[in-house]
Amino acid sequence: MSTVDRRNRLDEDSFSYRATKCGSVLISWQGKQITTLNGRQAERFIAEIAGVNDRAGQLVMAKATGNFKRGNERQALQSDKMSSTS
Repeated sequence: MSTVDRRNRLDEDSFSYRATKCGSVLISWQGKQITTLNGRQAERFIAEIAGVNDRAGQLVMAKATGNFKRGNERQALQSDKMSSTS
């Protein structure tokens, strides 16, 4: 068993990307933009993702975003609900 994707999350195709005219790369997770790569980072990303299969592409995008989910999403959602009801 691979230690990279123990829960098989990369099979879900959660990540997507879009390259812009100005050379930036926008990476989204489940339709929400989570990061923007510019300059050398964007160039490296495009070179790395070119010609890889879907699963490997998901891994490249996951690595490019870093650890963006830290477990505080539920807390943020709850605080948004509380502030909108006040």
